[in-house]
Amino acid sequence: MNPIFAAALEIQKVCDARKFPFCFIGGVAVQRWGEPRLTADVDLTLLTGFGAEAPYIDALLTEFRGRLPDTREFALVNRTLLLWSSARVALDVSLGAMPFEEHTIERASDFTIGAAQVIRTCSAEDLIVHKTFAGRDKDWLDIRGIVKRRGDALNRELIWTELAPLLELAGDDGQSQRLRAILS
Repeated sequence: MNPIFAAALEIQKVCDARKFPFCFIGGVAVQRWGEPRLTADVDLTLLTGFGAEAPYIDALLTEFRGRLPDTREFALVNRTLLLWSSARVALDVSLGAMPFEEHTIERASDFTIGAAQVIRTCSAEDLIVHKTFAGRDKDWLDIRGIVKRRGDALNRELIWTELAPLLELAGDDGQSQRLRAILS
């Protein structure tokens, strides 16, 4: 099995056993919705809320090794828990608390990756929002691939409803204009 998918299944099993609300985002979700590409890590959002992150962090650190000497403290400050899977695949756990992250997890659905194996990924629309907000060159390539593959099936109203407040909060640096060009 693909080591990235194996790592995703490994952390999903832990999150499911603990009934942690989560979904995969990033390159794993791109495999489902966009033009497949190589990815070196597994990105997921884990809904912790604000102020309740420590129990989630501590639980995951009992199952996975941290990638930093101060992994726990880094996660509490930066809202990102950096772990290793058992096969040393990087696991980037975003500690979610914003309404968009909650909605993303609510809309997540299963993606079949093998015989009787599924992982829970965000929707194509939510992936576009995540990628637009991040705004790196590879994110724009991923967005183009998602739009190419999903086309008219995308709920553009949902994308803009979720993206607008995030860009307003961060200060829209031309991301909305760039996304409009890709979506048209």
